[in-house]
Amino acid sequence: MVVHFLQSWGALTVLLHMPVLLPAATLEPYDLLYSSGMDAFQRGDYADVVRYMEKALENFAQVRQTKIRCGLGCRDQHKLDATATDLQLFDAILRRAACLNDCTEGKLGPSSMHKVSADVEQDFHRRIPYNYLQLAYLKLKQPDKAAAAAHTYFQANPEHIEINLEQYKALHGVEEKDFINREARPHQRAFTAAVQLYDNGNYEASVVLFEEALTEYYKADAACRVLCEGPQSFRDHDHVLYRYTLSELISDHYTQVLNCKHGCVRDLATRPGRLSPMESYLPLHYDYLQFAYFQVNNLEQALCCALTYLLFHEEEEFMTENVEYYTEMLGHGGQPRQDAVHYLKRHKKELELLLIGSNNLGVPYVEENYWSSSGGRDDEHRIPSGTDGWMEYVPISKKKNSSLVMMQQLQEGGSLLYDSIRLVKNSVALNGTQRVLFDDVISEDECSDLRHLAHITTSTGDGYRGKVSPHTPNEKFEGTTVLKTLKYGYEGRVPLRSARLFYDVSEKARKIIESYFMLNSTLHFSYTHLVCRTAVPDQQEHRNDLSHPIHADNCLLDPEASECWKEPPAYTYRDYSALLYLNGDFEGGDFIFTKMDAKTITASVKPRCGRMVGFSSGGENPHGVRAVTRGQRCAVAIWFTLDPLYRELERLQADEVIQALENQHQWDHINQKDEL
Repeated sequence: MVVHFLQSWGALTVLLHMPVLLPAATLEPYDLLYSSGMDAFQRGDYADVVRYMEKALENFAQVRQTKIRCGLGCRDQHKLDATATDLQLFDAILRRAACLNDCTEGKLGPSSMHKVSADVEQDFHRRIPYNYLQLAYLKLKQPDKAAAAAHTYFQANPEHIEINLEQYKALHGVEEKDFINREARPHQRAFTAAVQLYDNGNYEASVVLFEEALTEYYKADAACRVLCEGPQSFRDHDHVLYRYTLSELISDHYTQVLNCKHGCVRDLATRPGRLSPMESYLPLHYDYLQFAYFQVNNLEQALCCALTYLLFHEEEEFMTENVEYYTEMLGHGGQPRQDAVHYLKRHKKELELLLIGSNNLGVPYVEENYWSSSGGRDDEHRIPSGTDGWMEYVPISKKKNSSLVMMQQLQEGGSLLYDSIRLVKNSVALNGTQRVLFDDVISEDECSDLRHLAHITTSTGDGYRGKVSPHTPNEKFEGTTVLKTLKYGYEGRVPLRSARLFYDVSEKARKIIESYFMLNSTLHFSYTHLVCRTAVPDQQEHRNDLSHPIHADNCLLDPEASECWKEPPAYTYRDYSALLYLNGDFEGGDFIFTKMDAKTITASVKPRCGRMVGFSSGGENPHGVRAVTRGQRCAVAIWFTLDPLYRELERLQADEVIQALENQHQWDHINQKDEL
């Protein structure tokens, strides 16, 4: 038996190390290429970083374009007829499915090979591969390509930039033309360029680009809608498990798909990395066009565009007056553009179906105000509103704005509870609200014990979904929790007193924050994390990112709109935060508060042993961490909630462990056979 097992294992090992022979039409999965690129970065092989990351981006784009082409092609080949019988309807559906399968697998290979995790999808959406590329190209002395990669990355990550991209211009061989957004969306690029021409008074040229922007918009809309025809999640309901009859199953899944398609309006009006779409984005095209056409004396098109604008904003006074003027000058009326007519007709029908489908799901559906009126400028030229193009963003959703949810009866200055603690700065000194800085919260010996505990118990990616470098490829992140350290102490792998110290120190921090801010309710632990971030050697030259990008702890920070949306995936239940530093013998790593623009620094804190910064977790306190450029920075990070429903489960388990050990008086000698 053992011999057979070893023989089988040997054969399996040989097979595992053999190159995988893929069919000629098979596209290499981009998530594997991405992983190989990150591995190459960790070992300093920058040529391989470029090779893998560029190929990953190429294949990611190819997968997307193939899905779009196949989806559109199969839809046109097997059309659905509203008058068809059930059999005819499902005949078209089944044939369309077969067409999609043959088309995509013929170009990409088995579809199972291209199913990637949500984390990888999110990384590509956030353009993380370009961050690796810009660093790799700099190492390879190719600053022009580095500039393009950096520009592409920071377009989608404005909160992560540490210095201005002007730094790249100072590098030899970099020119203005090198700052290319490699992922620019054609409809947005054309619109932005058209606005610039319009603002400069070049109406004839702007008309061409506005028309191009509209053409690209409708193409992008079709592509967005095709990509929705896959696995979806409608408000956390799993349609497969939720319904069982055929009609209900189809209804639930189609409602999810329709919800995605309906949201394409928002997606197309939002730049990557932003939360807020441009207000009234599509109608604004027709607003600009009606006046631009008037300026070039094309009143027929001016009237057509003005009427089209009124489809979205009925009875808008300034545009109604323009229609009357154009009609009088022409001597006849006109018609709105048919593509917009069909677009709005479909949009309204989708809303009707969404209300029915969401009701079937038992989930309320609230329509966003997609065509929120921009109001128009009432000046002598009746020029379109919003002529600053992408500079003016106004949120159009009905999300809850955390910055408007003012905390009642804000107080601070309560007792510090412990004689050794020193108040260094209050909210006024830190230029904000509900902020505080303490020193001497713990001693040098306690800092040393906790750092030693971290070196033994932390694991790479702990607390970051296993990601070695969750915020920047230039640093390695390691973490551990109170329960894990107690487990290590029980097993004898670390001194139990050190694990108890971690528990006690975090409890001390909780009491201090609760007392200082004079809270009327008990603060509960939401998450407790002993975390160290270490600068990766040989990767610090030309760094221009942050160790942790600017963010708020309980809402989604939207710098351009100066808003913070209190909705998932933000931890909306967190109310206060504290960071207790364990050392200062490293370079960089300063903690910073900013304004809601994520750029203007209002206060900076240099870590040192025993120093603790505490603050409320909302949009009033955006914060981040400067790059750690040498050494290791360790801290105890704690988030608190006033809602006992969101208490940290591991903390409750740790409480039970502590109580059990105290009852047994076993802090120095523990029966190893006892279960934790």
